[in-house]
Amino acid sequence: MVNPKFKKGPKLFSLARKKALMLDIPQEKGIKLAELIERIQEKEGNVPCFRKRDFCSEMRCCWQASCSAQMVPMVD
Repeated sequence: MVNPKFKKGPKLFSLARKKALMLDIPQEKGIKLAELIERIQEKEGNVPCFRKRDFCSEMRCCWQASCSAQMVPMVD
């Protein structure tokens, strides 16, 4: 079954740009998607790790459907 929240390519970039505008994050010409999403993650108080990890326990991250990390629950 296809995840309806999964976005990639131009649709993902458009979503990231809109979110960055809402958070007053500057967007220089030529900025890479991963860098923009990492700035958003940082501004929201999260670890800037988009597509940098193999495994991730950030279950509340709004980018997880488009990230390449495998989601794993955090163990207390």
